[in-house]
Amino acid sequence: MVRDGYYYGAVMLTAAVLVGWLTSPLWAIFPVLIAAFFLWFFRDPDRVIPEEPGAVVSPADGKVTSVAKVKLNGREVIRISIFLNVFDVHVNRSPIAGVIRAAHYEEGKFLNAMNPACAECNEQNTVTIEGDGRSLVFKQIAGLLARRLVFTKEIGETVARGERIGMMKFGSRMDVLLEQGATIQVKVGDRVKGGSSILAFLNGDPREFAAVGQARSRGGRR
Repeated sequence: MVRDGYYYGAVMLTAAVLVGWLTSPLWAIFPVLIAAFFLWFFRDPDRVIPEEPGAVVSPADGKVTSVAKVKLNGREVIRISIFLNVFDVHVNRSPIAGVIRAAHYEEGKFLNAMNPACAECNEQNTVTIEGDGRSLVFKQIAGLLARRLVFTKEIGETVARGERIGMMKFGSRMDVLLEQGATIQVKVGDRVKGGSSILAFLNGDPREFAAVGQARSRGGRR
């Protein structure tokens, strides 16, 4: 569990004790339920990280809401957008192994994360990772309820694929921006899990990755 969960939970349990003492134990049920929600919301489950060469794993749990071509610094890239509701795990993970080359935080609005305009207008943290000669950008984007973006790494720090790198609190959106030529593995409507679901492959012949997948399937049937 993320440490914040204990803080939020402790505050609400303290409130429950005070409410129950000053009024009636029945009134304490509501803050107890909120405390339980906080403890559940800040869960941080372990994940099995894929080992396929060139794999880009999802940096967040949620639902894929868009796979589209957009402009980034004047060049065309592929953007995969993932919407997190309040019931998803909100711990974020590194999509690839590499070095953190940039992290730029911008203040902004708190539009609904399902609104396409939130990618440009909302509070966000844009991170660039470079690994194996390729670079990748992902954005932590605040939503209607999300009011805090947490990024725990420093520029120049090395991260592993699937490593925990922060979190977004109470519903939000994650965008992953990939160079042209990436082999996309998801579609709109797919549910993904941070650190374990493969969004794309950055390099290599797609037939090579298909062969790897077939070999894994055969291995699993033994």
